[in-house]
Amino acid sequence: MASIILIGPMGAGKTTVGRQLARRLKRPFYDSDREIEAACGVDIPTIFDFEGEVGFRLREARMIDCLTRKDDAIIATGGGAVLRQENRQRIKSRGTVVFLDVNIDVQIERTSRNDSRPLLKNKNAREILLEMNRHRDPIYRACAHIHVSTSRQSHRRVVDKNPLQVDLGSRSYPIYIASGIIDDAELYRKHIRGTNVLIVCDDNTEKHYLAAMKSLLSDYQCLSVTLPAGEQHKTTDSVSRIYDVLMHNRFDRNSTLIALGGGVVGDICGFAAATFQRGVSFIQVPTTLLAQVDSSVGGKTGVNHPLGKNMIGAFHQPACVIADMNTLKSLPERELRAGMAEVIKYGLIDDAEFYHWVDDNLAELLSLDVEKLAYTVTRCCANKARIVAADEREAGQRALLNLGHTFGHAIETAAGYGNWLHGEAIAAGMCMAARFSADSGHLAENVVQSIKETFERTGLPIAPPADMTSEQFIELMYRDKKVRDNVLTLVLMNDVGASFLSSTFDPERLRQTLYQTLNK
Repeated sequence: MASIILIGPMGAGKTTVGRQLARRLKRPFYDSDREIEAACGVDIPTIFDFEGEVGFRLREARMIDCLTRKDDAIIATGGGAVLRQENRQRIKSRGTVVFLDVNIDVQIERTSRNDSRPLLKNKNAREILLEMNRHRDPIYRACAHIHVSTSRQSHRRVVDKNPLQVDLGSRSYPIYIASGIIDDAELYRKHIRGTNVLIVCDDNTEKHYLAAMKSLLSDYQCLSVTLPAGEQHKTTDSVSRIYDVLMHNRFDRNSTLIALGGGVVGDICGFAAATFQRGVSFIQVPTTLLAQVDSSVGGKTGVNHPLGKNMIGAFHQPACVIADMNTLKSLPERELRAGMAEVIKYGLIDDAEFYHWVDDNLAELLSLDVEKLAYTVTRCCANKARIVAADEREAGQRALLNLGHTFGHAIETAAGYGNWLHGEAIAAGMCMAARFSADSGHLAENVVQSIKETFERTGLPIAPPADMTSEQFIELMYRDKKVRDNVLTLVLMNDVGASFLSSTFDPERLRQTLYQTLNK
């Protein structure tokens, strides 16, 4: 399993958190500063005295290269390790990077306990720390898969209950990922607004979780709506059922909705929350792998139209996401495999190391190895949180998350919603995107074949329904919501982990690819 690499300013608690995390996960722990001292036989202040900061940074770079080659470790880096580009590249490509952040007052209090910090020696601590943070903070954020503040919580609490964070300013929210948290009342209370709560679930999640959740929230006026399960019920009629309950029971703007279920429930509930009284709070409690790794994060909500998938919707960020790994144990095998399509997508977009890790660990993931599933959900959510934070409204980079989706949505619409699971259609769509990337001269043939083999081993389709025609595909693809001024943008690939947006592809070549794919 990939190592967890802690970065952040001095005083953030990287060493303390790293040691506790290593004990909790039963992994080896390495502190790059301590490893440098052990290798040199002297402490860091002495290295600075004899070699200066330049000499120390050279030693640090060699140590970072050595430590990040280790698997399954917890690694705490020095505060300035990210200053060298080679370190940043190694850190980000070789592990899951966690940025431990801290505010200036807490940082000063913590660093004052230790007089062995060369960069603070004989200087105004506040001024030098503020200047360091101003320069380094953007670098930490760019390197990190996960961002966690340690300012207002003990280091043990950071380890015990450490959420990811989707950084969107005043709309930021945490993603909690662990086993056994679906019935943690404290998590809900932290994020419920007002006294009125409506739980939205479907036939499947009702029998597993609804009674326990209503009991958990008995301090509130807690009502529920149970929708029929399936993509075919992701309609405005289902949203109207939610509105009816809200209206009849006089729910006001200071109310909270809870989406308890998979991606369909999350999209419907989120859209109802976005539009009821022009927007009320909602919490995502995803119970499927697909929802946990993708649809519950990012604030896209909406319903389908007979002529196109997700054509009616709104951006509305949740108050938090609570992803309990134990819910995956009740997931039908077909749903689990479908969720893996979105997992693989994150690797194909811009995380080649993760793609290869997933490919190597497919058997364990499909056998419900809880630790590896938790790592998978965390890595996917961290990637999506990073992309959403940079492009909340899909003006550019976020559109990369649509890899295979334009092809896949056409399959779902043509087949009839619910006949193909979303992940199944997206898997076939990504294979089609890979095929078209190769036909357009961007992707090597052996990579196309490797991608297909990964999906086949996952038990997912690699081709569209045989009864679809190329003209039908073109018609449905140009109805997609990613069309602007009648120009279709597709996500294509140069390689695994190297996707890009293209609106200048050859339409005739696309028709040829579709025709050849459908007539094999």
